[in-house]
Amino acid sequence: MSVTRIRTTAALLAASALAFGLTACGSSGDSSSSSAKSGSSAPAAATSAPAASTPSAAAMTEPFGAACAAVPKDGAGSFNGMAQDPVATAASNNPLLSTLVTAVKAAGLADTLNSAKNVTVFAPTNDAFAKLPKETLDKVLADKAMLTKILTYHVTPDSLAPAALAGSHKTLEGSDLTVSGSGQDFTVNGNAKVLCGNVHTANATVYIVDTVLMPAS
Repeated sequence: MSVTRIRTTAALLAASALAFGLTACGSSGDSSSSSAKSGSSAPAAATSAPAASTPSAAAMTEPFGAACAAVPKDGAGSFNGMAQDPVATAASNNPLLSTLVTAVKAAGLADTLNSAKNVTVFAPTNDAFAKLPKETLDKVLADKAMLTKILTYHVTPDSLAPAALAGSHKTLEGSDLTVSGSGQDFTVNGNAKVLCGNVHTANATVYIVDTVLMPAS
């Protein structure tokens, strides 16, 4: 093979290698560009995760507790009905609280409670009063001063939402009661369980409890 032909063949091979190299570089550049584009979209995908859900404002203002199911669904004794009346009147329409209403009337406190502003009432159920020995209950109902002391111990002068319920609170009787717990699980003075809480009347927030609260003698 002549020298001239060898040189021509070598030149063609070099040109082919150069063309292949340029093609490879172009492919690599496209791939890098594509990767860069994919990489730039990753943070957006990461930030699109849904935020953690939180309780709605409506759910936080609704009554809570197992005994709430015993409250009438409609009428004056329902939650909607109670919200229209002051607290003593509202309680008189609730079948869970008939003994409490009898005690309030015996103490002459119905008008006082109905005219109070933004109070909190811890309302013992009929079963709570039934826990007391009959002779004790009869004695209390017959002693207006003692009955007034006990009933006003169930009332605080401030409206307490569930978020503010835990802690020590001054009562209308003058001494403190203590609420422990959180969320929808509360106990008053260590032994009275809140059965249905955050019940609203026209002038009060009511927490229905399973035990009569007794102030220090």
